[in-house]
Amino acid sequence: MAEEMRGLKRSHRCTEVNNSHIGQIVTVMGWVQKSRNKGSIIFVDLRDRTGILQIIFEESDIGEEGFSKAGQLRSEFVIGVVGKVEKRAGAVNEDLKTGDIEIRAKELRILSESKTPPFPIEEKSKTKDELRLKYRYLDLRRPDLQRNLMMRSKITTSIRNFLAEEGFLEMETPILGKSTPEGARDYLVPSRVHPGKFYGLPQSPQLYKQLFMCAGYDRYFQIAKCFRDEDLRADRQPEFTQVDMELSFVDVDDVIDVNERLLQKVCKDAIGLDIPLPIPRMTWREAMDRFGSDKPDTRFKMELVDVSKVVEGCKFSVFTAPLERGGSVRGINVKGQASMSRKKIDALVEFAKEFGAKGLAYFAVLEDGTYKCSFGKFMEEEELKSLAEAMEAKKGDLLLFAADKNTIVWDVLGNLRIKLAKELDLIDNHAFHFLWVTHFPLLEWNEEGKRFVAMHHPFTMPMEEDLSLLDKEPEKVRAKAYDIILNGTELGGGSVRIFQREVQETMFRVLGFEKEEAYERFGFLLHAFEYGVPPHAGLAYGLDRLVMLLVKAESIREVIAFPKVKDASCLMTDAPNIVDKEQLDELKLSIST
Repeated sequence: MAEEMRGLKRSHRCTEVNNSHIGQIVTVMGWVQKSRNKGSIIFVDLRDRTGILQIIFEESDIGEEGFSKAGQLRSEFVIGVVGKVEKRAGAVNEDLKTGDIEIRAKELRILSESKTPPFPIEEKSKTKDELRLKYRYLDLRRPDLQRNLMMRSKITTSIRNFLAEEGFLEMETPILGKSTPEGARDYLVPSRVHPGKFYGLPQSPQLYKQLFMCAGYDRYFQIAKCFRDEDLRADRQPEFTQVDMELSFVDVDDVIDVNERLLQKVCKDAIGLDIPLPIPRMTWREAMDRFGSDKPDTRFKMELVDVSKVVEGCKFSVFTAPLERGGSVRGINVKGQASMSRKKIDALVEFAKEFGAKGLAYFAVLEDGTYKCSFGKFMEEEELKSLAEAMEAKKGDLLLFAADKNTIVWDVLGNLRIKLAKELDLIDNHAFHFLWVTHFPLLEWNEEGKRFVAMHHPFTMPMEEDLSLLDKEPEKVRAKAYDIILNGTELGGGSVRIFQREVQETMFRVLGFEKEEAYERFGFLLHAFEYGVPPHAGLAYGLDRLVMLLVKAESIREVIAFPKVKDASCLMTDAPNIVDKEQLDELKLSIST
């Protein structure tokens, strides 16, 4: 390579060349996107991370040897070209930033040859994910992926600049830490020098950043790598990146204020989006009652309506039985879909069953004003009329109802409204709807473990007015927690932290930890609480999700350089893989099969 590059120095990236350079000699380098040999003239599209620039080769300009080399160029060859910038002789290409200019080559260096790639290096690739991920280093050459990753860099820089100006210190926390299996599964790393003992890779820097506050650093942030051994989805990976922060001497409004201004700056810097402040807020209970989700997509209506009181006296046991057990009956109004076929409705019923429903009741208000109702024979005409009024139904509307305990009804209708909105094209995909969800329950009951677990994490402060309920009625305690939502996706979440040792010990007790066990797991934090702790709070964003939503990618794999697939493996490197027996012996480990 040293020989090929001798005396050659790039002067411009491809799209840095423009009309102002016409008549100048420039040196550009990159990959051959495509080559078109017309006999006496060769056209080459040169590509780098900025875009494409057309190069023309003629023997009279570059000589016989140079023209012969130009004839050898194939897709993905790496070349360097010295040439003169000219106004494009042919038709202007409106699709290219450099579509009105070209380079007339004076010198060509072939810096590296390439085999024929296993798939075309092009935008919006139709190649199967498995093949693209196996050759990810080629996939990453695609302009759309390059734009995504450059946008990720731009967003990260914007975040760093804003937080630095706000007095935050960028500080690092350990990757090798203590396993704290409360929550998702930890990735474990065996220790060679402490046989039989393991480090846990961090699911978040939570405890360390609280200790930074104990140590007086006041405002901390970190672009942190985190790890969770859990099943993958479109917006989840086993290793991911958090924008993590913690602040001292603050309450909820302080954290929300700084983060609203952060989001405003990042969105403006990244995509020119103006976010009006303040961002709307909604309590957890309101979000569940209206949208059936604690991360509601507010870009469309179709909100849940509680009709429990309307149907409580009817003779339809599917409605009344759940009410007698403390449940609810709720519905959604699918506007203009009264003529939906029975086959489609049956498919919706099956979909509802995936989320715990025993079925789905439907009620269509036909264009002639009559009703088509799956439960009409169990209700009087006036009862049906009252139900239609409660749902604000008009002619042509389809009403869908779920009846069960609240958690199931919310889950069923919340997912159903999203499914229908996508199928009926009700979502404005150009809109960006931010929302804060607040006042979460502190705890939720785990049926499998027969105990309470923290809805966020065990270090979340209860609402002051609910503190007295923590021992007696923990299910009624609300948390000083807040999630930031964008278009129905949780971007991040945080809370005010417990900073009094007695409250933290009570919290552990409610979660089922004996005092000895709590100190065994979290003693370093509890001991730190004996030495003067400031009130503190924090928040963490999923950077991958934020970038995914701002660039409108369908999966976080499109904004992560080297992602894993669904089984948490890397198709490119074949990780995870077996290791030598000698390595296992050093770690005092054996594998049982």
